[in-house]
Amino acid sequence: MPVWFLDLDGTLYADATGLWAVISHRINLYLQQRMGLSAAAAQQTRQRWVSTYGTTLRGLMAEHPHLADPAAYFAFAHDVPLGKYLQPDPRLRATLLQLPGARWLFTNADAPYARRVLRTLGVEDVFAGVVDIFATGLWPKPKPRAYHQALALSHARASEAVLVDDRWENAAAAHREGWYAVWVHSHTAAPARRDAVDAVIPAIYALPQQVVQQVQSEG
Repeated sequence: MPVWFLDLDGTLYADATGLWAVISHRINLYLQQRMGLSAAAAQQTRQRWVSTYGTTLRGLMAEHPHLADPAAYFAFAHDVPLGKYLQPDPRLRATLLQLPGARWLFTNADAPYARRVLRTLGVEDVFAGVVDIFATGLWPKPKPRAYHQALALSHARASEAVLVDDRWENAAAAHREGWYAVWVHSHTAAPARRDAVDAVIPAIYALPQQVVQQVQSEG
């Protein structure tokens, strides 16, 4: 039976909601205030850190540990009225309930924020648990330690694990770890990127139709 690990931001809800754009802006503001950066410099720093370390927080911890306060970072970044951007999603709930096996949320965010989003979407009870950034020892996807810890917490084997994520880097890393990797991507992708994952779907709602049968046949 597969064990599903589903990403949160950009996966369970689409970027078109505007929520991630607001959170991203607040992360930039956090760097501006903590490091004295201009808006442009904060954005450039974030891009470099995400490329190098996986997340902005990990970059801050690596290069400016004296400024790194993970709890404060997430409290500031996620201080957003979720109801302004999200609402209960019955279609998402029906989609998730069609996935056989346990379902876990696997996110580089913190659990309090993740649970707020799940409650707002009306799907919190669908998940067996949340693997957040603190549960992985502050190691984010796509770092191998994050995947190893997710398996340990869920008591799953890599051969059973299915990652569904909108970031190609995260999906490709899961594939390298022996997981079944599903990339949520609505645009045309280069063949090399498609070949680095097991499946590409345009949105989370396509999971039952395009992935479940293939996962079960391979399992």
